[in-house]
Parts: sequence; structure tokens; C-alpha cells
Amino acid sequence: MVLSLVSLCAREVVSDHSSSPCWLRWVPRELYRPLLEASFTGCRPLAVGELVQRWPERTLRVGGRRKQGQTPPNRLCIQALLLAVVRGLSDRRCALQVLDLCGMQGDEGGMGDPMGGWSLTVALCTMVVQARAGAQRAQRREGERERKRVSALEREKDVKRERGQRKWGKEPNGEETIINDRERMQSCEEELIKGVRRRMEIERKRGTTVTGVAGSIKDSEEKDVYSDVLVHVRADLFVNARSWERVRGALSTMGPLKLQCRYLRVEEISVSSIRTLLELLPHQGLLGVDVRYSNLGVAGLAELLPLISTFPALNSLRLHYCNLDFRRDHPGQEEALRDLSQGLAQLQQLQRLSLTALRLPGQLRVLLSSLPQPLEILELPYLSLSPADLAYLSCSHHASTLQQLDLSENRLDEITLPSIRRLLSQASSSLQHLCLSGCGLTDGLLGLLLPSLGVCSALKSLAFALNPLSMAGLLDLVKTVVRMPSLRHLLYPNPLEDYQPGLPDLPSSAQLLDWPLDEATDINMTSSQLNKVLIDSGRSDLFLTCDLLNYDKDLVD
Repeated sequence: MVLSLVSLCAREVVSDHSSSPCWLRWVPRELYRPLLEASFTGCRPLAVGELVQRWPERTLRVGGRRKQGQTPPNRLCIQALLLAVVRGLSDRRCALQVLDLCGMQGDEGGMGDPMGGWSLTVALCTMVVQARAGAQRAQRREGERERKRVSALEREKDVKRERGQRKWGKEPNGEETIINDRERMQSCEEELIKGVRRRMEIERKRGTTVTGVAGSIKDSEEKDVYSDVLVHVRADLFVNARSWERVRGALSTMGPLKLQCRYLRVEEISVSSIRTLLELLPHQGLLGVDVRYSNLGVAGLAELLPLISTFPALNSLRLHYCNLDFRRDHPGQEEALRDLSQGLAQLQQLQRLSLTALRLPGQLRVLLSSLPQPLEILELPYLSLSPADLAYLSCSHHASTLQQLDLSENRLDEITLPSIRRLLSQASSSLQHLCLSGCGLTDGLLGLLLPSLGVCSALKSLAFALNPLSMAGLLDLVKTVVRMPSLRHLLYPNPLEDYQPGLPDLPSSAQLLDWPLDEATDINMTSSQLNKVLIDSGRSDLFLTCDLLNYDKDLVD
């Protein structure tokens, strides 16, 4: 990556913090962004703090999608940024009104010591609470100054009154002193009452204006709450049992900083706690809800869906290991399914639905047919899909609009393969990411699937790991994908010849994952044969890997 002259100069400027008093006063607002990026890159937390405390623009966005090889901001730099935002609340040079940290979180303990989503959420909540406490201290100091000012004015009036009495030769007697004390108390009370009335009138006018502009009672209430907010902080929130109390406190805090959420991810917390969080979140701006490892059950999910539907912009719902099991007949199961279907029908803008390990065989039609809009992203791993489920999906109104499809760990066979071929044919012009890892695809099944796979003209990434393919079947797969011009990533399985002896004839994905590779076999030989196919076809832009842990389809975009 070639750096611009501005970036090179910015790195040199922020490298020496002792010189910052010399150049900070003369920096034009157009150079604040390059200087801040250079401070993040060079891990200069002091420079980050000074720049953010004086930020000259209304909006500051940090984070988002990073380029390949670009590391997230250092933990110290993030902490310096948050502290500077709080200090900037009382700095007249700071014009910041919106701090956007969406997508900034990195992996906990990753390279460069980034701040992960869990730590960032706790730090943000601490910042909001500290800003509220600082505002309260400032209000107390202001009130104390106001009381001292009123007292000084009263003393000055008393002195002038006594001087006037001496001038006219009148000595105040006891009765006049009592009257003067009463008058002084009345004047103080009148000024305090005037001050209270003035503030009440301002609040009343502000509330009237907000109510007149807002289209609903809910919007007017939220705008009235935001009237004292100086900076809106937008972020993706990660909440678990340890951080739930702190997040709840920050969301319910009224102060100069207001926490807003783009994507909410919760893990291992109860239905009542999730409901409380959803009720506290601002209704504008929430795009997705991700619930993981929480014992929702069918009744809990049916309880949450009506509340989730109140967020007008929500387009993503992800449920992972939430204890939804329809494999057994339970009393009231049909009624619970009907409630789920009605709840999903209220999600008017839903475009992404992810259901992981929910054990819903034969129920896919009931859940997906009620969605008002066709889905663009559908993830159904470990779902124990039945032939009827796949048959419905191939003919549903979602098939032709799917851009991302994950059917991993759903076993495919001769019965379900026609439905998969029909589904690929329907999605051939829109499908960009496909995952069929761990589906039990043998050489014979792959041969039947390859013609339908080859017509997916928009496909960018294909995940095929943990399928029992021989070296011959793997070569057939690669020879097919090299003729797909849009494909950029292929996650392929290790061929059966690379494993140690003793592997079953039709091994499961779990066996392929745990079974050791044969050290006597040259693993590089497999890679060499596949790369030869790439070279012969002139596809240097196609990346092949068998590294399941480090595979990331998002790098394609």
C-alpha cells in the first residue's frame, strides 16, 4: 500500500509529542483526520487524546471495515479517545456531536492488542456514567457559584441600605431590622422562584417544539430525552451476564452522552434481561439482534419477537444455540410455532436470518413463509433439515434473492440433492457466498452437483470443507470452479488420501475434523496439484485454502 504525502507527513508530525503545543494551534480542520489516523497507526495515545478533545467537526467515525492487513486501533489509543470525548464536553474548541464506533471492535487479545467487543462495550458504558457524574459535579459547582453570587448581591444591597439610612440620619431599630430581614428573604425567594419559572418555561417551550415536530408520542419522548445530550455515541454492543448490569445502567443514564446501538449481541443472559435491554435501546438505528447460548426456548423467543419488531430499521436476526427443539412432540407445540410465525411476520425489513443448531426438522416452511420480504442472507447450519425443508426452500420466494446461503452440517444425499440443484438454479444470478461444509458430499454426489454449481455466475466464495472427497473428486471440484470468473475464494477439504489409515469409508465431518493427517504423505503435493490447475487455467486471482480456522469469506468484499 502506497502512502500519500499527507499521510507520511502526518506520521512524522505525531511521532514527537513534545512538539504538539507548537502545531496544534495552527492545524486546519482538514488535517485533523489524517493526523488522527496517523496517531492510531503509530500507537500515539497522547496525540489521539489531544486531537479528539479539539475535534473541529460534528461527526467522528472510527472503525468500520478495515483493509486487508490493516490492524484495528490499539487498546491504549481507544481508551485515550474515550477520555478525550469526556474532556471535550467542557472544551469550547470541541464541536463533536456524533461519535460513531460501529465495527471498531477487534478480537480479544489479537495482534496489536486491540480492544474486543466485550471490553469496548464496558469501556463505553463506563464513559457514559463518568460523563454523567462529571456533569452533576459541574452542576453542583455552578449552583454553588450561583448561590454565592446571590449572597454577594444581598450583602451589597444591605450595605447600600445601611449607608442610605446613615445618610438620612436614621438608625435602624429592632423592628426595622426584622422588616429588612423579611424583605431580604422575600427578595431571595422571588429571585429563586423567577429562576425556577424561567427554567420551567424553557423546558415547556422545548417540549412543545419537539412534540410539534415529532410524528408520534414515542419520538417526542425520545427527542425530549435527547434535549440535554451533547454527544451521541453509536456502537455495536456486546452484552453477557458479567456486563449486563453496567450496560443497563449506561442505557438508562440521562446525561451529556447518549449511548446508541447499531448491532446488539447478547450471550448467556435470560429472556427478561434481553427484554430489559430492548426496552432501553433507542428505537431508531438498531439494525440487528444476535442472541447466542441463551436458554430462550420457544416461549421466550415468541415473547421477544413482538418487542424486536418495534425497531423499524432492524434487518438482521441471528439465533445461535438458543434451545429451540422441535424434534419431539410437546403439548402446545403447534401453538408455539404459530406464535413464532406471527412474530416473524412482523419483521417488515428483515433481510438476514441466521438459525444455528435450533433443531427444527420439517418446520422451515412454517417459519420462512410468514416473512413479508424475501431474504438476502440465510444461514441454517446444524439445523437437521429434512427433505421437505430443502424442497420448500428451493421453491420459496427467498430462493431467487439469496446472496448468502449457509447449509453447513446438514447432511445431503440422493434424496435431497435435486432440491439443492433446483435451489442453486433459482439463485444462480444472485448467490455470492455459499457454504456446504460438512454436508457428507462424496465424489458421486459432487459429480451430480457440479453442473448446477457451475451456473452460479455471481458466486464469490465457496466453502466445501469437511466433505469426504478423494483426490480425484477434489480435482474435479477445482476444475469446475476455475471456470467461474467471479469466484475468488475456495475452502476445500483435505482429500481422504491425506489422512492416516483407519478412517471409515463414509466419515462424518466430526471424524474428518479430529482424525490426524498422515505425516508420511506430502501435504504440499495436494496443494501443488491444485495450483497447477490454477496456473493452467490462468486463474491467479483465485485463492485456494484448506485452513478452516482462518478462512474468512468477508475478505472477498
